[in-house]
Amino acid sequence: MSLEKQLMEQMKAAMKSKDAVALQALRSIKSAILLAKTENGAANELTEDQEMKILQKQVKQRKDSAAVFVEQGRQDLADPELAEAAIIEQFLPEALSDEEIEKVVVETIAKVGATSMKDMGKVMGIVSKQLAGQADGKTISTFVKKNLG
Repeated sequence: MSLEKQLMEQMKAAMKSKDAVALQALRSIKSAILLAKTENGAANELTEDQEMKILQKQVKQRKDSAAVFVEQGRQDLADPELAEAAIIEQFLPEALSDEEIEKVVVETIAKVGATSMKDMGKVMGIVSKQLAGQADGKTISTFVKKNLG
């Protein structure tokens, strides 16, 4: 089932159960997808990879906002952001554990023969593409620096 069909079904369920937080999160995903489709030069349909990037961006925005709110002592504002992030994450593939991410990073470093931080971009590109939707760039970057440094 396509992401858009899943979204519509989840939105209907959220409306029926009067779940405002879920409905807000689902509407924001739908909006982001529509914006991506109507950009200049965009194809009428999005690839699965493009959809995953949109979902990851939506989750990251909410987690970043929640972190700022917590930092400012506003847990009341952080909680809805984290709840929305959890709802959006349902549409992403299951995240890998830190051990699994590090294993992929180490294998990639060995495969490309990376030896110093100069090779970080090369390694990041390969690993990011390989783990799209399963790990965020910040986590990948941490492991690449740890294993190259």
